[in-house]
Amino acid sequence: MPASPARRAALNVLRRVDEQGAYADRALHGESKGLDARDRALAKRLAFGTVQRRGTLDWIVARHVDRKLEPQVRAALRLGLYQLLYTDVPQHAAVAESVELAKPSPGSKLVNAVLRKVLREGVELPADDNPKGAAIRHSHPEWLTLLWWDWLGADEARALLAANNEPSELALRINPLAGVDVDLDGRREDDALIIDGAFDVLAHPLYAAGAITPQSRASQRVARAVDPQPGERILDLCAAPGGKTTHLAALMGDRGEIVAVERSAQRAQALTVQAERMHATSVRVHVGDAREISPATLGGTFDRVLVDPPCSGLGTLSSHPDLRWRATPESIEELRIEQEAIVAAARGALRPGGRLVYSTCTLSPREEVVDGTVVRTLPHRDHTDGFYIAVDDG
Repeated sequence: MPASPARRAALNVLRRVDEQGAYADRALHGESKGLDARDRALAKRLAFGTVQRRGTLDWIVARHVDRKLEPQVRAALRLGLYQLLYTDVPQHAAVAESVELAKPSPGSKLVNAVLRKVLREGVELPADDNPKGAAIRHSHPEWLTLLWWDWLGADEARALLAANNEPSELALRINPLAGVDVDLDGRREDDALIIDGAFDVLAHPLYAAGAITPQSRASQRVARAVDPQPGERILDLCAAPGGKTTHLAALMGDRGEIVAVERSAQRAQALTVQAERMHATSVRVHVGDAREISPATLGGTFDRVLVDPPCSGLGTLSSHPDLRWRATPESIEELRIEQEAIVAAARGALRPGGRLVYSTCTLSPREEVVDGTVVRTLPHRDHTDGFYIAVDDG
């Protein structure tokens, strides 16, 4: 009996992430084409969950296997263990289909043996009363667990680690510029609508109409911190994909000018499409490096500047399961250098007495390069992405 299309797609995502360095969400987009909505949802659940729990799963595998595994066999074994330990899918299906996914390799017999042994004997994970045990139990890199342990304290760190493995909240932003009534079930909070249950945002007619767009509640706080006023000139640095840019336009009634800077021509084009979909006619996209902008290149100074620079993304681990395995202390130091350079350029473009807002979707003290009035959201406390938002009124 062949493996189900959803599990086959999930396996392919795991292999692309592991062997090609692909991002899980992009790999899923490619591998789930042709699947119906139910299979797409299952493929996402299995692929994202297995990537999230990779550290724990590999710790378990190491206690049952004493040799190097072929990539296909390793991925099938991780997928099977994830289903047995962290989902309510039927156990026989988890075992049988994982074995099928490992074929034709002889390693399929090992997959069968390990999964059945785990079913018989169970798994006892280390206690999370210390950083090393917590890293294994909650499947995070040990360096990151230790960072949060020292920064937030043991109790908050454990709560954050656990929250990162829960499904992310589905929040939409309602866009008044579309002039369309949004009649959807959910909990309203300012411009946000929090949806319970499955909802295919990108396939909904309201998305095509520009009336809704997916955006976390934490991310929606950023444009409100900028507090743009009608008729002002706003600079948005590192603006793609445009969620905050178009929110700025909505908050100022699309009256004024927003210069959105993005260094990637491809991402800048996507930003232009996003602005058009969201009816944000006040947005002007400028292709360029945010570290090199100046009033001369952008037509003068700005009343308010938003700096949303590249960051490690460690506040978004629920929705981006592979980021925890990509970030390193060294990469964070490299990001900090870039962030400081972008902030310096932003200050040079700000009119005297203007407002600078710095935001990152991460929980990393080294990436908090601007002080001021600070808002920090934490997933376990605020049930949304982890963000650092600093407002500096010059």
